[in-house]
Amino acid sequence: MPAEPSLDDLRRYAVARSLFTPTTLLGAIQRLGFVQADPIRAPARAQDLTLRHRVKDYRVGDLERRYESLAIEEDCLINYGFLPREHLALMHPRQAARPWDAENARKAADILAFVHERGAVHPREVEEHFAHGRVKNYWGGSSNASTHLLDGMHYRGLLRVRRRDSGIRVYEAVSHPPSDDSPEGGTQRAAALIDLVVRKYAPLPAASLTYLVRLLRYGAPHLSSQIREALRVDRGQLASCCINGTTWYWPADENPRSHRYTVDERLRLLSPFDPVVWDRRRFELLWGWRYKFEAYTPPAQRQFGYYALPMLWRGHVIGWANVSVREGRLEPVFGYAAGKAPGGAEFRSALDEELQRMAQFFTAR
Repeated sequence: MPAEPSLDDLRRYAVARSLFTPTTLLGAIQRLGFVQADPIRAPARAQDLTLRHRVKDYRVGDLERRYESLAIEEDCLINYGFLPREHLALMHPRQAARPWDAENARKAADILAFVHERGAVHPREVEEHFAHGRVKNYWGGSSNASTHLLDGMHYRGLLRVRRRDSGIRVYEAVSHPPSDDSPEGGTQRAAALIDLVVRKYAPLPAASLTYLVRLLRYGAPHLSSQIREALRVDRGQLASCCINGTTWYWPADENPRSHRYTVDERLRLLSPFDPVVWDRRRFELLWGWRYKFEAYTPPAQRQFGYYALPMLWRGHVIGWANVSVREGRLEPVFGYAAGKAPGGAEFRSALDEELQRMAQFFTAR
């Protein structure tokens, strides 16, 4: 019987399987399965910060510039982001958990006819034509009602994002092939969705696996019961081990102790939403300290900073950096879990090389 992995094995496995050899933009998105999006630019958006480590010669904004030419989509999975187009069939046609009332359904039908007529529309065009006014948004403020309706239509699969103009989504009409609505078809899609998130975030502590699968209700609310049942079945099909009272799961066809999972010597500043650090529960178990995303924390209460980028070196997350760009120059401020930076020339050299790579990332083609 093969030996069970140690926590060191899981640490190395978590890093090496996610930070694969840089490839093409489409290849990286296919390998990741899903890239979380976030609008904050500090110093760049999360999707760009995630892809720069995994795409050859990546520059800030490449995803937005090349989006139309690639077989990818902006859509929802566990949250909002970018995913290979073939994954849409696992979630669409999507049935929202809260159906529209008659008035909003009528407005959406009118907008859809307008989009069909125009081919592609900017939210400003929709507002100028329909003048829907304002609505209360999720955060308690007010938002443009037309934009709110377009978001809902996109979520329900009536529209897709064709491109972005200065960061604003431009929509076109879309239709999704009918799905297999049989119990077997729903079960198969639910199992495939679970496999997708497990392969993205493995190894997963048991509590994190349950949490991630619960988040799939965002991408496929109409499959909630099948997803719960598929998780019950899939737990027995995943590989697992117990370390210090925590059960860990990963795909059955992978071996965390394999020599194929090797960690390189690069120092990397990661997005707060990078798959290596996204799961805060796993983060603390693997690296022994608690990292927090504090963009929405009052400044006086911040420990790490507005948009702290976790610092990964030699398979350990040892600290963080807040990086701003002023007049084309990077201005980093560092913090360390141990209270001070590692000593020695190797660390200083690795940090300098990462800052040089980040500066290149901001250089226009």
